[in-house]
Amino acid sequence: MNEWHLTLNRNGGCVKRLLLHGLAEERAESIMSFNWKRLLGCSQDDVLGLDIGSSSVRMIQLAKNGDGYTVVAAHVCDIKQDNADVAAREESIVQAVQKCTALARKNARWAVCSVSGPEVAVRPFKFPPLQTEELDGAVRLEASQVCPFNVDEGVVDYQIIPSGESNNAAAGVLVAASNDVIQRKIRIVEKANMSCVMMDVNGLALLNCLIAGKNADINISTSAVLDIGTSCATLAVIGENGLPFVRTVPYAGNDIVAQIAKENNVSSKIVEDELYDSASSKIAPENLQASMEKASIKLVSDIAETLRYHSTQAKSMPVDKLLVCGTFGMVKGFVDILNKQLPIKVVLWNPFDTMKCSVDRQCLEVIQSKGPAMVVAAGLAMRSV
Repeated sequence: MNEWHLTLNRNGGCVKRLLLHGLAEERAESIMSFNWKRLLGCSQDDVLGLDIGSSSVRMIQLAKNGDGYTVVAAHVCDIKQDNADVAAREESIVQAVQKCTALARKNARWAVCSVSGPEVAVRPFKFPPLQTEELDGAVRLEASQVCPFNVDEGVVDYQIIPSGESNNAAAGVLVAASNDVIQRKIRIVEKANMSCVMMDVNGLALLNCLIAGKNADINISTSAVLDIGTSCATLAVIGENGLPFVRTVPYAGNDIVAQIAKENNVSSKIVEDELYDSASSKIAPENLQASMEKASIKLVSDIAETLRYHSTQAKSMPVDKLLVCGTFGMVKGFVDILNKQLPIKVVLWNPFDTMKCSVDRQCLEVIQSKGPAMVVAAGLAMRSV
């Protein structure tokens, strides 16, 4: 199975790199301008998966043992939401990153991060046979047609996937992200005294975790992952042809909270307390559930429409199981709403259920209670560096 990612060079810029999962080490070195393991002297458990979201920072550190992983360290830190000033808010994010990374083992200084949202796009492509020197231009042109931002002010990466066709058509997947969203993550990590050795995409990190998890109860070809955050949701599926299908859904947790608050004539803060704090009881449980069901209609519609579109694509099997994760995905009763309104099975997914954990009690408590919110971080920690 393939890995797709954006890789950072030593100067903090982004360049196109190809790295196949399971590729022989000597071959991997031959296609990279430098090798991070050799350059930094780091191993898998020296590198953190760092998921910097809009409401919290999630950190996972893994050690690879044979075919599986052991969780070495894990932490979640909320980001202060009372800072209207941009600089002050960024400082709050930096502080959250520092609190997370302080709990890592071996004083790890390297992180794999990711980007998501409307300024990021993942799309498959297929061209007639092209010369190698023509491919870059063709991919960039394709990106300019599908990206909602100016690709001249961003990074375009791609990976060719053998199509098995006799006409030598060039097929693969492209990833594009704006410079602003990439550089913002780099700046935050550097301010926290860490180095970002690789920049990934949330949707691909989700799929990487799904593939590497090797859960016998999950059919990868017919399962989709839905990560529901506070500011956006990400839907990711692996097609039968091995190509990733990733879409960002802009309607997510904050929008649902706002709708519930409006219907019950209360503040969003009160609704958040009700949803995330089981001790709060300012809204009657039956009213809260009814309001959440009503506020989720648009998200359910967006998910259903996206899954229908995926099913129409060539070599795509219908999805029959939706693995829900993310901060808002853990809200009590929310998965039940999706199960009720979608025609497929919906389950809350905690990939750490099939992983070993170190003897650290704090680490174990985090992955047991917050595991579904840490899938992206886990997928990032699994990346080859």
